[in-house]
Amino acid sequence: MASDEREALDALEKEASEFTKDAEIDRIRKAFSLDAYAVLDLQPGVPESDIKIQYRKKSLLIHPDKTKNPAAPDAFDRLKKAQTALLDEKARTNLDECIADARRLLIREHKYTLDSPELKTEEFKKEWRQKTVDVLIEEEARRRRQIKAKMQEEGREKRKEEEEIEARKRKRDAEKAWEDTREERIESWRDWQKGIKKDKADGGKKKKKMKVLG
Repeated sequence: MASDEREALDALEKEASEFTKDAEIDRIRKAFSLDAYAVLDLQPGVPESDIKIQYRKKSLLIHPDKTKNPAAPDAFDRLKKAQTALLDEKARTNLDECIADARRLLIREHKYTLDSPELKTEEFKKEWRQKTVDVLIEEEARRRRQIKAKMQEEGREKRKEEEEIEARKRKRDAEKAWEDTREERIESWRDWQKGIKKDKADGGKKKKKMKVLG
């Protein structure tokens, strides 16, 4: 094969490779981020080994060091978060429950049974995916409300604690001020007592000087 033909084939292969990378980056960024299965392009219920293999394959394909696509870092980050979610037992269980809830809701809405042939159609699968998105959005909204309520409660507790600290500080300041003026109060009381004794003494002298009229 001539060298110019080899170069042409290499160029075509490189172009095809870049196209594949760009397509995968675009797919990941369009996938619903709350559905880690969709981001990794996996079906629910796959074993953990499949998750790791799929992540490795796709991360090598779209790694920012291997493509000039400016969206690669974002896609790579989403891919990493999806793998982390599926390898976390609690997060994956929650996701699986949401997917199962979406299926149950559709069966109830359409009044299907578990044996209904409609459950195996592509139309139902498409509707199921959309219902899963709705359930995940609702679940995320509920989670955020819980976080907000928790933060508000923590804020109230913090304000209550700060008010109690301020009340204790005012009490300590008042006690200190009372103690600091103790000598002054004692001195004032002594002066007051002296004043009473002096008035009594002066009153007694005046009575002796008074003359009886008539």
